[in-house]
Amino acid sequence: MTVKLAVVGTGWWATFSHIPTAQADGRAEIVAIADVDPARLAAVGDRFGIARRYASVEELVASEELDGAIISTPHVMHRQAAIPVLEAGVHALIEKPMATTAADARAMLRAAQKAGREIMIPCGYNFTDYTRQAGEIIAAGRIGQVRHVVCQFATALDDLFGGKPMLETAEHMYRPPASSWADPKRAGGYGWGQMSHSIAWVYRVAPELKPESVFCFSGNSATGVDYFDAASVRCTNGATMALSGAALLPKHSRPQLDIRIFGTEGMLVFDAERERLELHRLDGTGEQKMELAPGSGDYDGRAPINAFIDVCLGNVKANEANGENGARVAETLDAMYRSAASGLAEKV
Repeated sequence: MTVKLAVVGTGWWATFSHIPTAQADGRAEIVAIADVDPARLAAVGDRFGIARRYASVEELVASEELDGAIISTPHVMHRQAAIPVLEAGVHALIEKPMATTAADARAMLRAAQKAGREIMIPCGYNFTDYTRQAGEIIAAGRIGQVRHVVCQFATALDDLFGGKPMLETAEHMYRPPASSWADPKRAGGYGWGQMSHSIAWVYRVAPELKPESVFCFSGNSATGVDYFDAASVRCTNGATMALSGAALLPKHSRPQLDIRIFGTEGMLVFDAERERLELHRLDGTGEQKMELAPGSGDYDGRAPINAFIDVCLGNVKANEANGENGARVAETLDAMYRSAASGLAEKV
C-alpha cells in the first residue's frame, strides 16, 4: 500500500524537509499541495512534480481521497488548516506548536477524537530510541513519582527571532519569514518556535505531568518577540518545572537540550549536547549510564515524517508526539506568554 499524502502550506520547512522526506520514504506519495500563494503553489508543484494544487484546504479535502495531511502553515493558522482535514477523516501531522492558544489545541484534539484519527506533532527529539528508553524508565517507577523537572533549551537562532534571514537557509528554496518567527502578533518568539520541542520531550517521557499554572519572565528581541524565557510551572499533581529557553547560542555551537527529572526515588539526566542519558537512584542501586550513539543528540527532522507514514499505514506503533502531548505544550506556552505579559502567575 502507498500512503496518499497532501501538504498544506508550502513554505520553508515543507520544501526543505517535509516534502523531500516523504518523497524519499518509498511508502508514500504526495498527491496534492495547498497554499494561499499561487506563485508558491506553482513553484513548489513544479519543483517536486506534484500536479494537483489547491488554493484552500477546503477545496483540497473535497477533491482528494487522502490518508494523511502535513500541516505546515504559519503557527497562527494551524487550527483553520487542521480541523477541515480531521473532519474529512484524514490523519494530520501538524507542525509545532500544535496551536497558539489552549482553546485551539483542545478544539483540534476533539476533532481528531471525534473522527477517530491521529494528530502527530513533528517534535523530532521525541522520535528517538533514547526518548523511548527514558519514558520506559519513568513508567517502570525507577525514579518513583516525578516531583520536579529542570529543562533548558538553547539554539543558535538570534537572527531568526531578531527578524533577520536565518544564516543556515541561504541556499534553501525558501527562507523562514519574519512574519512567522519574529512578529509578536503572529506567535513569533522562542517559546512557540523552539521550547515547543523541549516541553514536548518532558511530557512524552513523563506523561503524568499536566500543567496547572505558569509564571514567566522573558526578554525580547528588537522585533518584540521573546529571545529568552525563564518559566516556573506548577502541575496538577503538585510537581514543579523550571523551563528555560534562549535563542542566543553562538552559531558554531551544538543545540543544548539539558533535562533533569527528579523523583521520589531517584533522577533521570538527559543531555543532547553531550549525548548522555543517566539514571541515578537515591538508594544507589540499579544505576545506569546508557550509551548513546555519536550524533544521536543532533536533531533529525525526518523521523516524524517516517513515523507519520507508519500511522497512515495503520502500523501498530506508538505516537511519540500525539495530540494530547501537543495540547499540553500549547497550554503551557499559552499560559507562559500570558504571564510574561501580565507579570502574574497564569492558570492553564
